[in-house]
Amino acid sequence: MGVRAHRAGSSAVPEGPRPSQEAIGAEFAQPAADRLSELIRFRTVFSRSRDEIDLDEFTGLINALERLYPQVHAHLERELVNGHALLFTWPGTGNNAGTGAGPVVLMAHYDVVPVDERDNWTHPGFSGVQDGGYVWGRGALDDKGALVAILGAVESLLQDGFTPSHDIYLSFGNNEETAGDSAVAAAALLYDRGVAPWMVLDEGGAVAQDAFPGLKPPAAVVGVAEKGILDVELVTRSAGGHASTPPKMGATARLARAIVALETKPFPQAMPEPIVEMLRRIGAHSGLGLRLVTSNMWAFKAPMTKLFDKLGDETRAMTRTTVTITELEGSRGANVLASTARANANIRIAVGENVQGTLERIGRIINDPSVELRVRGGHEPSPVSASGNEQFALITRSVAAAYPQAVVTPYVQTGATDARNFTAICPAVYRFSPLWMDVDDRASLHAVNEKVRISSLGAGVVFYRELVKSLG
Repeated sequence: MGVRAHRAGSSAVPEGPRPSQEAIGAEFAQPAADRLSELIRFRTVFSRSRDEIDLDEFTGLINALERLYPQVHAHLERELVNGHALLFTWPGTGNNAGTGAGPVVLMAHYDVVPVDERDNWTHPGFSGVQDGGYVWGRGALDDKGALVAILGAVESLLQDGFTPSHDIYLSFGNNEETAGDSAVAAAALLYDRGVAPWMVLDEGGAVAQDAFPGLKPPAAVVGVAEKGILDVELVTRSAGGHASTPPKMGATARLARAIVALETKPFPQAMPEPIVEMLRRIGAHSGLGLRLVTSNMWAFKAPMTKLFDKLGDETRAMTRTTVTITELEGSRGANVLASTARANANIRIAVGENVQGTLERIGRIINDPSVELRVRGGHEPSPVSASGNEQFALITRSVAAAYPQAVVTPYVQTGATDARNFTAICPAVYRFSPLWMDVDDRASLHAVNEKVRISSLGAGVVFYRELVKSLG
């Protein structure tokens, strides 16, 4: 491993007329798109069942990264963690006296959720086709797009001869989608080495267009916390038998009754402080009516909380613990009564609540002792990171370099990320992907026709370059 001589670069946004959004990072956009297209073709689908994993796809992607990012691999130390996760170390110069900063961890993951071949994709899910200003394919947004933005930024800075003052770690997971243990191993490795990160930045929020009524500019939503997760299996049993003589309230009927109860009796709403702050910031850039409301949240918090339940799925999930049924199993025969019926309830626990209290409430809602509740796995909501500190200010400045019109605001991440495993070693953990997404783009996450704007990849490189240069 070698490190070139440091050449200082300004972290300030240039004065003068702002370039168009498409022009920002234009020199980085197409190279990032070409690299992403190649990486999407690796079917890096992890699974809890090891015999379902094609490890050659993971090895192939790792080898491709070495070819696509030669400067990164020449100047940074690379380690394999827990098999196929990656940890790169970029040593700083050590000329950091008085800056107040410290080591930074930039994160992404390269595993993806499966593609159902029965779905009607415009372009095949693992094709990486470039069409209409987008790169299409599984992982384009979640999360190979952020991966190429990070590596593209580091590669270009190394070409410029830049070295940061502070150590920078690039932690790329291989099993985030299955809530795997690679991120746990990476965090433990840093802890064992005495590394106390000043900031950790992982995937999460995005530069979201049309996410909030009344806000015309895009909102760069930065997750300062994430909800907890609890998977609970609901199990009912009965004698089984022939379907021609069904009993009253057999296993499937009781399971269905429990599912309906969970759907019709949602958890209570609450608005945590990060969402209150989000509304204040959004309101300051909105019309007079919304600005009046959000500047007086002490009076309008209750009605705004109720309004969030009406605005849509994204806002509803921010203010309550959600429960949804993701798996169902009954009889395996069309004319056979189920002796056992099962359903998995995937629960996202709101900030301020906990696993035990959530499980107890689930039991009260179902109110049927014949429905067995089995905890399959889960974790508590994360701690809340500050939005008034230098770390958040650094993210804000970096967003301004890539998306000058965006309103930067904290929010609560509704999905799980690998970043939660780093909260024990760092008090400033954030979740943000510097990719521009409209409503349709966001709807493609884990769905059909996942795709990312090529211009957004270039802006993402600008974001990470600005963030890293600010540590120089």
